[in-house]
Amino acid sequence: MEILGYLSALVVGILLGLMGGGGSILTVPILVYLLGINPLLATTCSLFIVGVTSFTGGIRAYTRKMVDFRAVTEFGIPSIFSIFITRHYLLPAFPDTLFTIGNTTVSKEIFLMVLFALLMLATSLSMLFNKTVEKNVEQEGRKINKPVLMVLLGLFIGMLTGILGAGGGFIIIPTLVLLLHVPMKTAVGTSLLIIGINSLFGFLFTLKQFTYDWVLLIGFSLLAIIGIFIGSHFTEKIPAQTLKKSFGVFVLVMGVFILVKELLFKN
Repeated sequence: MEILGYLSALVVGILLGLMGGGGSILTVPILVYLLGINPLLATTCSLFIVGVTSFTGGIRAYTRKMVDFRAVTEFGIPSIFSIFITRHYLLPAFPDTLFTIGNTTVSKEIFLMVLFALLMLATSLSMLFNKTVEKNVEQEGRKINKPVLMVLLGLFIGMLTGILGAGGGFIIIPTLVLLLHVPMKTAVGTSLLIIGINSLFGFLFTLKQFTYDWVLLIGFSLLAIIGIFIGSHFTEKIPAQTLKKSFGVFVLVMGVFILVKELLFKN
């Protein structure tokens, strides 16, 4: 299982490089189910792994002029503020046992994973069934200017990053494509840079709260970085509409898997 977990790091990187998101969607379950890490610690480890990997991919996208820096600013600054508040004040306020229904006790860890899955399902459906035509998006570019909305979304994404250890790519990508009409391939590069910044700040904000297996973190991250270069290479060759649909399908499958695992097969 441990070997499979490390090999999965390549898949995490490839996924990030291809789709600009989904790294934490895969990283957290790998750390929890394959490497046996506590879910709360896994969300923090995920911040480091996804942050380092995504930031590397974001820099690569920048060298190819596939980053929208206005979106990075509108998302990034509010997100960093929200991450700090969430990791220092909101998350520690959650009790270990949230509530009990009959003989079933809902812990903080189970709640986080189920919340993670529900957000994934909602996001995947928006990507799969939204009527936005990618061809038109690429031709017309940014059409909607809603800075206040972007700041609010940045705060929300920062909260997700803080609570779930998620970089927020599964929210950022639909927002960039569907609300701002950013071309899908530019959205991928932009998302990677935003995820990298958010995740690394989120990790730094809670660096002293846990004891880490640095060999695991660095080894996993290096394999993921190799994967992101592979994924980024193929992104340039795959049609944008295919990327968009593939992103939606992947997030949907992972969301269903986590829900089934947590609600039906949790020991």
